[in-house]
Amino acid sequence: MSIFNRIARGACAAFVAASVFGAAAAASAEEGKAVFPDTSRLVSIGGSITEIVYALGEEGKLIARDSTGTYPEAAKALPDVGYMRALSPEGVLSVNPSGILALAGSGPKEAVDVLRKASVTFIEVPETFDHTGILEKIRVVGKALGADAKADALEASVDADLKEAEKLTADVKERKRVLFILSMQGGKILAAGSGNAADGIIKLAGGVNAVEGVPGYKQLSEEAVVTAKPDVILMMNRGGDHAAAADDLFAHPGIASTPAAENKKLVRMDGSYLLGFGPRTAGAIRDLAVALYGDAIKD
Repeated sequence: MSIFNRIARGACAAFVAASVFGAAAAASAEEGKAVFPDTSRLVSIGGSITEIVYALGEEGKLIARDSTGTYPEAAKALPDVGYMRALSPEGVLSVNPSGILALAGSGPKEAVDVLRKASVTFIEVPETFDHTGILEKIRVVGKALGADAKADALEASVDADLKEAEKLTADVKERKRVLFILSMQGGKILAAGSGNAADGIIKLAGGVNAVEGVPGYKQLSEEAVVTAKPDVILMMNRGGDHAAAADDLFAHPGIASTPAAENKKLVRMDGSYLLGFGPRTAGAIRDLAVALYGDAIKD
């Protein structure tokens, strides 16, 4: 099932749930708080949120997570309440949480609106795809859990790690142009423009996003790919719509004449690691930087 179908199905479920939980739930809403009054039964929505909770050593407070919360491995043992962008209020509330910790961008909007009005504290964690955004996530999660001291320590450690990782490409003069391809379903290239996780990690690793001046994700024509002149193609190492054999990729009419195809330069990385913007992002920056510029940058 495509991401678009999942979102559509989640939206329908949200409308049904709205009639189930109704005005009585809204009357006792706990939206807008920064700290959970009760941290005994929390649901985390967003892979980086789950990861941060574990990094803080507060995983004992979690009773469920969404399907993107797959790291660390131990998180997979928790009940899965659905995909963060196609949530069902019934699914989230079925585990009887005392609080919901959700990453900004969770959806669909109708489902999130229902969860905000339920008699459960709902705290949203903001997200920007940069160094400071990661630190802000840690602070907000730590405060919500009543673990401010642990969050301060984790923030300091992650901050130092990110600074060291970013130094790797500080002196690179000729920046690689990187085309992040989310999907090649039906031979159509869906690529990352600006203002998203792919754009953010490319910049942190010292690259240049080959699709400039276009917000979000955009389906590119063959001419647009040629014009983008990518030196490197970056993809998640996942199956389904995201899968594409290297030979098929480089034979695509739009890609075949690019520097990336001429040099057979394709980088695949785990999606949650590459795009998670959590405690492991410094490692992702290092790995991507080396993939772009070689081991020499580490010397």
